[in-house]
Amino acid sequence: MRLAEQLDGKRFLLTGVTGFIGEALLQRLLVDLPGTTAVALVRPKPGQSGEDRLRGVLRKEIFRAAGEVDDLLKTRVQALEGDLADVPELPSDIDVVVHCAGDVSFDPLIQDAFTTNVVGTRALVERTLEANERGHGAVHYVHVSTAFVGGRRRGAVPERAVEHRVDWRTETEAGLRLAARIEEDSRLEVQLRTFLRAAERDHGRAGPLSVAAGAEERRVRWVADQQRAAGKERARTLGWTDCYTFTKSMGERLVEEIAAPVIPTTILRPSVVESAVQHPHPGWIEGFKMAEPLILAYGRGELTEFPAAPDAVLDVVPIDHVVNAILVASATPPPLSQPAYYHVSSGNRNPLTFRQIYEFIREYFTEHPFDSSPAVMPTWDFPGGRAVERKVRAGELLTGAGNRLLAFAPRSERVREASRKLDTLSRQLDSGRRYMDLYKAYTEAELRFVDDKTLALHESLDPADAELFGFDTSTVDWRHYWLDSHCPSVTTQMRKYEEIRRRRTLTESTGPRALKPVAEGSAPVLAVFDLAGTLIPGTVVDSYLTLRLSALDAPARVAEFGRIMRHLPGWIAAERRDRGSFLRSLFRGYAGVDLDLLEAYVDEVHAPRFLEQVSSDALRRIQGHRDAGHRTILMTGDVRQVTRPLSALFDEVVCTDLDEELDLGGRRRASGFLKSPPLVGEARAAWLRRYAEVEGADLSASYAYADSHVDVPLLKSVGNPTAVSPDVPLFRVARASRWPVADWAASSPARRLRVPQQVLAGTD
Repeated sequence: MRLAEQLDGKRFLLTGVTGFIGEALLQRLLVDLPGTTAVALVRPKPGQSGEDRLRGVLRKEIFRAAGEVDDLLKTRVQALEGDLADVPELPSDIDVVVHCAGDVSFDPLIQDAFTTNVVGTRALVERTLEANERGHGAVHYVHVSTAFVGGRRRGAVPERAVEHRVDWRTETEAGLRLAARIEEDSRLEVQLRTFLRAAERDHGRAGPLSVAAGAEERRVRWVADQQRAAGKERARTLGWTDCYTFTKSMGERLVEEIAAPVIPTTILRPSVVESAVQHPHPGWIEGFKMAEPLILAYGRGELTEFPAAPDAVLDVVPIDHVVNAILVASATPPPLSQPAYYHVSSGNRNPLTFRQIYEFIREYFTEHPFDSSPAVMPTWDFPGGRAVERKVRAGELLTGAGNRLLAFAPRSERVREASRKLDTLSRQLDSGRRYMDLYKAYTEAELRFVDDKTLALHESLDPADAELFGFDTSTVDWRHYWLDSHCPSVTTQMRKYEEIRRRRTLTESTGPRALKPVAEGSAPVLAVFDLAGTLIPGTVVDSYLTLRLSALDAPARVAEFGRIMRHLPGWIAAERRDRGSFLRSLFRGYAGVDLDLLEAYVDEVHAPRFLEQVSSDALRRIQGHRDAGHRTILMTGDVRQVTRPLSALFDEVVCTDLDEELDLGGRRRASGFLKSPPLVGEARAAWLRRYAEVEGADLSASYAYADSHVDVPLLKSVGNPTAVSPDVPLFRVARASRWPVADWAASSPARRLRVPQQVLAGTD
């Protein structure tokens, strides 16, 4: 009998239709089996109902042959809103339940894996049994598992229940408790102190809110890492490769105990499911599966070696073979208490080794490279897992040392280029480490999934159905599959991403974004400029030395410079912790300075030299903002006297004001204190938000320019940030955030500290 006749009038309940296997299964039902109908269990999302999500699936190109979406929803398929965490009551007229949903990540959080693959499966099975009682009592439960549920075994794996004595109830309860305990441990004082210290090192200069956000980010990341590691280690101690295969095996045992004695039960175990051979069209795939990250990383030159034995088999099965096996198995219910097991795999009769896959992929990228592909594709020598581990570890030590050196390097394009190369190397190492951790157990597994029952199921097909619904994986031509179908399909998506990346690089290389004039009646647009390191090279220490030493005679100049050099190490340490405290300490040196004489010196002597340091590109940018009708703001932690030469260019100058007092002669002298706290880090962003609120300015259309990681809060507060001659941490944030990067450095490179000519003259 033809399969369409066997399934005619059958009503399916499907889970996972927004996932890879579930979507492909729904497509085949609606397109190739017109006598079937389906109910899809779909989880709603915020602002999107389950039916809306199902409608989005049905709008995809592969469903076009099934008919109009509205017609399908009226006559062939309906959404049942819910999820595995809270399965609603199932319709009583269901004939076949196919459970495709599950957590398919190789390194899931332990609680997610158990909740989805065990707790959710139990809820669905119990609802299926209820529907069976209320209906006609002939529901067939089809459970889609994985071929790797047997764990870290070797040799032939038969199509039957896995032999183990692990109790799924005990392990589920323990796993959920363990996840909760890790969450609680993350809030212990010792852990919180660790997170806070690390955040202070990275974000202390920006301000307490940035530190708090960094500490919480570390806590959340630590919790996730620990929960993943806990699941993996528990799985390995019991003989499974990872938490995914462990919880899938627990789900199988649950099905065997609860469902199989009551209703016909079939368990299908696909191996590594990849793109289609034929249906819905050659190369069809949704998302990235197991092999795709490896393919793409190799094509970008990021995977220079892989810890697999060249003769190890990667058992791959095309998605349409899996779907065909599900459909044929659905039409062939087994007897009660005798669940049927099917390995939908290829390694037993059409094995594919890692060396073959490598050769296919290398040949493909040699002929069809990415823009980011190296000139010569990497050659894998398959040295073994330990050799690859040593290579990755050595690279990690090298990049760690490089990052420490970059933290003290002067700002320059050469340093930023070094950071780019270091980041590229880090990505390669991260890829290598990630793939080693995820796939090592699979590359070492010497498994052969026996598929005799699956082959017999295939051979039971009516000959007229063999082409449309066949799933004999021995017929797959792997060379044709990888070179002409799978690799082109996978890389088509990545080539689109590369085009986006190319545009991003172009934006980054061309500097700041174009300026838009303010339309009449629109909200004001602000343009905020940092001073030291952005408009001029150098630091506040340079400007302090220049101005302070101008008021001293030769011996006093040498003495003051010596004082600064003695305090400089402590100031640098303080500056890394709290820039405000550093500025207060530095500006104490102005104590006793005649402010009238200082300002006269700035106007008459210092200003011409100062203006020569300002980049012509920066001046043009400031003028461009003024021409566009933008309100220009100079924002600096330096003292107001330093900003006097630039005051005419800005509508607002936000800086540090020295506290002053009158001496006995009525002269204005600096007291050594400040009138208000220096505006640094988060305080700048807070000032700007308040200013915009008072003035009615549009921050989303406004601009900001700064050079230091400490100014990230300021840059994030506007819609058009630009990193100018950035330090390495800001450069990395800018690249990750797709911010433009400009280089307004003066003709001579900025140094951390210059010895002013006044000091040299004083030693003659």
